[in-house]
Amino acid sequence: AAKTTPLERRFEPYDFNGGTTVVIAGDDYAIAAGCTRMSTGYEILSRNQTKLFEMTNSTVLATAGCLSDTDTLRRMLSARLTQYEHGNNKVMSTAAAAQLLSVTLYYRRFFPYYSFCLIAGLDAEGKGAVYGYDAVGSFKRDDYGAMGSGQNFIMPILDNLIGHKNRHDEKKSISAEEAVSIVKDVFITATERDIYTGDAVEIKLIRKDGITTEIFQLKTD
Repeated sequence: AAKTTPLERRFEPYDFNGGTTVVIAGDDYAIAAGCTRMSTGYEILSRNQTKLFEMTNSTVLATAGCLSDTDTLRRMLSARLTQYEHGNNKVMSTAAAAQLLSVTLYYRRFFPYYSFCLIAGLDAEGKGAVYGYDAVGSFKRDDYGAMGSGQNFIMPILDNLIGHKNRHDEKKSISAEEAVSIVKDVFITATERDIYTGDAVEIKLIRKDGITTEIFQLKTD
């Protein structure tokens, strides 16, 4: 007799491609960083995939999640940023770019971009500003943040060193060089404990005179 067990068919539009991103805001700088490993399951697909997108000369988007969705989101934002620049004859501010990302994500709320976003940039006063998002566009400004597969390993360190939480000593201002060093250390920590984080970390330092990029090598196993 023929089998009568029904066949289960499943449509899965998303794939989690791993990776970790970090942002930090300082007195006159902001930092966006992301590892360059792209994975699926237990397979490494690329060791050189950027997770950072320069929206303007003072704003950087850091994304982790499904690569096809993050690429589509970047192309959408790039078109909107170009339209704004042509229509207003000026570059979009960091605060406006943060709002643009929010409404772009919310527009797709019924079939969301599988993208976990952070924005780092400088505000109108030249101070560092970072924003964290959920999948459907809810966001808030903060001093630091992390997203992706290594988030749970990195956030406790940032809470202590940047957020100064549960500490009784005096909170001191952190220079850009110190913040970059912290970023390197937290990615080394995440690489030791998360198989989806590794290979290298791309670090973008945002200051009023522009954006500088550094590649710091991590473990490749």
